[in-house]
Amino acid sequence: MTTPTLRATPELVATAWLKTVVGDIVATTLPKPGTDGPSWETTGFVTLTTVGGTPNLYVPLRTPALGVDCWATNSQSQKPPWNKAACLAEAIQAACYDHPGIPQTVALPTGYPAARVLSAYTTGDHRRVYDDASSYARYSIPGLVIAWTEVAS
Repeated sequence: MTTPTLRATPELVATAWLKTVVGDIVATTLPKPGTDGPSWETTGFVTLTTVGGTPNLYVPLRTPALGVDCWATNSQSQKPPWNKAACLAEAIQAACYDHPGIPQTVALPTGYPAARVLSAYTTGDHRRVYDDASSYARYSIPGLVIAWTEVAS
């Protein structure tokens, strides 16, 4: 039996690219609160999910569309810290405009090939999401498109 070759995925590449923008506060799920509240309370947190996109038919170029949510909380208040969540969304939008800085190679987890991010853009403005029972502030970016390809090893 042979070991399967690990391949880059849209979520792995988007997570790695977003970490270059906002730091190590990105994952596909929101971390559960600990005994002292959420570990990400001071920084906020970013979650993502693949929502669409079409791989190129002729070349190994991927352009997935991802839904991105920016979260913030304040355990000392029932008032959601909207500005903290909005600042994360704005940082992501600003990174999309950094055209000279976008073409970059991002490292993926051990065993996976690196990926070369060629472009990133949003398909709409972020919006505030109301009615969170836990009083988290949440801004949603409806579509973040990241064009990328695997780096040959």
